[in-house]
Parts: sequence; C-alpha cells; structure tokens
Amino acid sequence: MNAPNLALFQWLAAGTQPTPWVLSVASAFALWGAWLSAIVLVVALWRHRPDRAYLCVVAAAAGLASLLSHAIAMQLDVPRPFVLGLAPAYIAHGGRGSLPSTHATVMFMVAIAFLLRPGLRRPGLLLLAVAAVTGWARVYVGVHFPLDILAGLLLGAVIAGALALGRWGFHLFAARTARGDALQRAARSPWRPS
Repeated sequence: MNAPNLALFQWLAAGTQPTPWVLSVASAFALWGAWLSAIVLVVALWRHRPDRAYLCVVAAAAGLASLLSHAIAMQLDVPRPFVLGLAPAYIAHGGRGSLPSTHATVMFMVAIAFLLRPGLRRPGLLLLAVAAVTGWARVYVGVHFPLDILAGLLLGAVIAGALALGRWGFHLFAARTARGDALQRAARSPWRPS
C-alpha cells in the first residue's frame, strides 16, 4: 500500500468513532448513489428525445464498463480497507478486490459521456457531483481506498473517451459513405450535364 493513498484514506475515512449524521449521509450515498445516477439517466432518456440513441449506447457502455472493472479488480485482487483491518466497514460488502472501484468507473463514465454531449451537460454536472460524493462516501464507510476511486475515474474517462472516438469515427464513416453514394448516383444519372 503506498503511503499517500493510505494517508489520504486515514484522513477521509470515518475511523472508529464517526460523526453519526455524516455516517448516515455517507452510507446513503455509498449504497444508493449509483441508483440516483440511474434515475438521472432514465429521466434524461425521457426528457431528451433527440439524444435517446446516444443515451442507449451510454447505458450499454455502462454495462460493459462494469464488467471490465470487475474483471480488472478480480485480476489485481487489491484488498479493501476493512479486509486489512484499517477501518470498519460501515456498510455490508464483500471482500473481493477493490481496484478499480466499479461504482466510480461506471458513474464517472456516464457523467463524462453526458458532459461530452452539449444537450446533456446540465444533467452531466449533476451526475459528476453524485459520482464524486459517492466516491468519497465509499472511502468514508471503509470499503474503498482513494486510489480505487481515482482508478475508477480514470478507467471511466478512458471508456467515455473511447465511446466519443467511436461515435466520431462512425459519423465520419457515415458521412464519407453518403458522399461516395451521392457521387456514384450523380455519375450514373442520365441528366448529368455534359
């Protein structure tokens, strides 16, 4: 365990005598923050009709991000703080690998994907705030180290960036294909000027 990660964990975590109301808020976000993000996504699907196809792709990418994050965490098998005895776990949680945080990966990926779309930036800011608070909360309740959250943020950003690049490439390919089709039709047209 690197010293800065451990020091930051000790500063952010609840420890053995947490402030009750802070623990209540942190536990709520640690358990339900992802559901709050899902609600924002569903509301965006309902309210942002022109962005529905994009939002469906983002939802599918969120599922893939979750699978990828779990696979990486299983391979790395970094123990959680409560497993190491560094803090109590204030929420029920399994002891499997914690790096990267799947909550952080998925929530930050969705938030960044929203922020990359001009019509979705306002809900994207809300999603970013919920992801950040949830990341803090999961450290506070003892189930993640700060590095787990940072790794999730970075993995989520890479996935959102890949999604944006894929979308850009698709639109570029579609535009070139349409232009080529138009040129072919024009070349075959009997009304072509001589």
